[in-house]
Amino acid sequence: MKTLPPARPLQAERPANDGRRRALLLGLAAAGALPLLQGCFPVVATGVGAGAAMVSDRRTSGTYVEDESIEWKVSSRIRQRYGNTVHVNVTSYNRNVLLTGEAPNETVRSELDGIVAGVEHVRGVINEVVVGPNSTLSARANDALITSNVKARFVDAQRFSAHHIKVVTEANAVFLLGIVTRAEADAAAEVARTSQGVRKVVRVFEYISDEEARRLDNPTGARR
Repeated sequence: MKTLPPARPLQAERPANDGRRRALLLGLAAAGALPLLQGCFPVVATGVGAGAAMVSDRRTSGTYVEDESIEWKVSSRIRQRYGNTVHVNVTSYNRNVLLTGEAPNETVRSELDGIVAGVEHVRGVINEVVVGPNSTLSARANDALITSNVKARFVDAQRFSAHHIKVVTEANAVFLLGIVTRAEADAAAEVARTSQGVRKVVRVFEYISDEEARRLDNPTGARR
């Protein structure tokens, strides 16, 4: 895994009542299932949903949109080159790209780094793709379920903002991305580690100080 510079977290939101909590959990579950329906192409948030997500994100709005574009471009290039011979999920956070999934051999796996590097604005790549046959649909469904469960437990724990941490699950391994403090990272890793079905937890965080976290969570308007 290549070492990347630190990133920025998001702000945990406490549900005001049971109805709102239930709606949030249902939304998280639906989001976890989307990759199964969309293949290796990311879903680009638009309209009100995108605006709300950007406001609560520690990334700038420009970086948020850039990450969506990077995911689409990398996924498109991998698909054009290898078709269905690979299964690669692309996650960009603060312009650092995490690759997970399967490749048929080490040559293809290594070539993925070059594809990512060729996309504009990418800062770094963490290639966690393994050599082996493509995962089954049932395995991917199980990964989506684990992701939804971990996100829901983040909300229930109320130890940090669930919005600050992105969860990616591949073969029962949970990858955590975000711009976070050390305390937030430790709390998130502990919740994920103790979630049902999780085989291991991999931190792909960028770390910031408590002071920087407070500044990002209470913007004065100049940042946006």
